[in-house]
Order: sequence, then structure tokens, then C-alpha cells
Amino acid sequence: MKYLVTGAAGFIGFHVTQKLCAQGHDVVGIDNLNDYYDVNLKLARLAELDKFTVSDVANKQGLFRFIKLDLTNRDGIAALFSAEKFDRVIHLAAQAGVRYSIDNPMAYADSNLIGHLTILEGCRNNNVEHLIYASSSSVYGLNNKTPFSTSDSVDHPVSLYAATKKSNELMAHSYSHLYDIPTTGLRFFTVYGSWGRPDMAPYIFTKKILDGETIDINNNGDMWRDFTHVDDIVEGVVRIANVIPARDTEWKVESGSPASSSAPYAIYNIGHGSPINLMGFVKAIEDELGIEAAKNFRAMQPGDVYQTFAEVNDLFDATGYKSEVSVEQGVAEFVTWYKEFYNK
Repeated sequence: MKYLVTGAAGFIGFHVTQKLCAQGHDVVGIDNLNDYYDVNLKLARLAELDKFTVSDVANKQGLFRFIKLDLTNRDGIAALFSAEKFDRVIHLAAQAGVRYSIDNPMAYADSNLIGHLTILEGCRNNNVEHLIYASSSSVYGLNNKTPFSTSDSVDHPVSLYAATKKSNELMAHSYSHLYDIPTTGLRFFTVYGSWGRPDMAPYIFTKKILDGETIDINNNGDMWRDFTHVDDIVEGVVRIANVIPARDTEWKVESGSPASSSAPYAIYNIGHGSPINLMGFVKAIEDELGIEAAKNFRAMQPGDVYQTFAEVNDLFDATGYKSEVSVEQGVAEFVTWYKEFYNK
């Protein structure tokens, strides 16, 4: 197959691209390489993907090509789709970060709304057989019922970032309905692992503990997260790419799940399905580093939620896969990478 992966220099996009190429697919990756976090990390990920830029027929390895391109470049995205004729699109590029959205809302309108629309238009005009795109567990917002199910209401986000991700789901549904484009949205739950983002807690905690700095613990440590290792995320993404939603002529708004439709449209949670307390995750990092962290306990931060907890049976039914990497295994993998990458 020929895939487009947006955000290929990003954390999840990098790992998904590796997996697809290793399976023999050809991948065109795009990214605007913005400076939301260290561009050198993004360039290092792309350097790792260089091994897929030369054909290896004997190992049935796919080819990778990178194009620097911004999602908001309407003409550029349209030309890319027209020239390449992708079979499938995995749309992972977005302006990430909950807290950043409080201070920089326009960045989210551009990347997450306009950018999502240019991808939908590219799929509409070029007969893409399946669009898989990143949503987020943040769409559950004020929901206190656990585990979070795709049948739950997601109409009360607590950050603009979450609102844009809910908007992406609505936009995708309209295109599935109007133009018969199969779309699948994946609500990611707290992804971590090697090559992870510097603005996320696992990276921040590890860096500060090794540097002898104090780590901030929000809500005095009384928070729960469904930490999901990137290997499990990638396996789910790649498998669901082969599960193309079809129209369900029996589906009705009044009685049907909001995660499906009479349009070729689907939504899944993709998480570990077993949240742990924030202090437990910190303890796993401390144990792996052999260092006890200095801690500053503070109040809940704007845009944060108390708990995330994924109900993942639908994804298992569709793909036959459930997350397998334990927190201890995942933290060990991440810390090993961090030490090697930064020569710690």
C-alpha cells in the first residue's frame, strides 16, 4: 500500500512510519518541523528513518520519502494528494499540548481545524480508501464516568485542544456522510515511550530527576492516567488501518452508538485500559533511575482532568489486539532510550 503519514517527524508519526515501512508499505511523510519543541529531536527521528529511503526488496521493506509541508498550505496539500494518489492516510499531525492551547489558541485553529480540513479535502478529491486520524482522550472533558467509553457524551471539553479534537471527529463524520469517505478516529490515551515529546510528563520527570531538579506534581499527586506505551499504540493504529468502516443502514441517531454511523465512520479508544496513579508512575521512573525525585506538590492546573481510563473492548473486537506493555517495561524502555540519546 501507499500511505501518507502526517506528522512523520513527530513522536507517534515516527513510530508508525517505521512500522509501516518494516511491513513493506511505501510511506510519504510530511511535517512542518515547527519549533513547539526541540526541532533537533524531530530531525533525529527523520535521520532514523533514513534506513527506509533505499529499497530493500529482499527484506520486503517499504520506501520512505519526507516532504516538509505545512497542513495549512492548501495548494501544497492538494498538489501532494493529486500527485501521489495515496491508498490510505494516517493523519497524526496537529498542534499538541493542553496548556499551550491556553496561551496560543490561534495555533490550534490553524493546525487542528484548517489542517484537518485540507486533509479531508485531499481524501475527498483523490479516492483515498481509508483516513485514520488522531483524536484524543481529552475529548471526554468533564465526564466523570469511568472507564471512558465511546458511547459517552463528549460535549464538555475543558481545553481548546480538546475542543479541536472533538471538532475533528465532527468534520470527519460530515465528509464520511457527504462523500462516502471511510474515516476512523482514534482517541489516544497518554502515550509515552522512546523518542517521546519533551513537553510530556515522562520526559519532564526523567530529565529533571537526572539533572537533580524538582519535579512538579499536579493535584498533589491525586491524578490517574491510562499510560499507554507507544509500541501498543502503533500496533493498534496499523491494525485498524485494515479495518475499513462501512455504512450501517440500520444505524439511527436515537438508538445507535455515537462511535458509528449510517456513514462509513468509526471512533475507537486506544489506550492501555488500566490507569495508574501519577505517583505510581513517578515511582516507576525513580526505581528505573535509582534516584528519588525532589517533589513540589501543587494544585490542579488549568485544562487538566482528574482521570483518564479507556474502555478498549471495541478496539479489541475490531483488531484482536490489546495493549501488552506494562508500565514497568515501558518506563524501562523509555529511560534506556533517554540515557542513550542524551548520553546521560
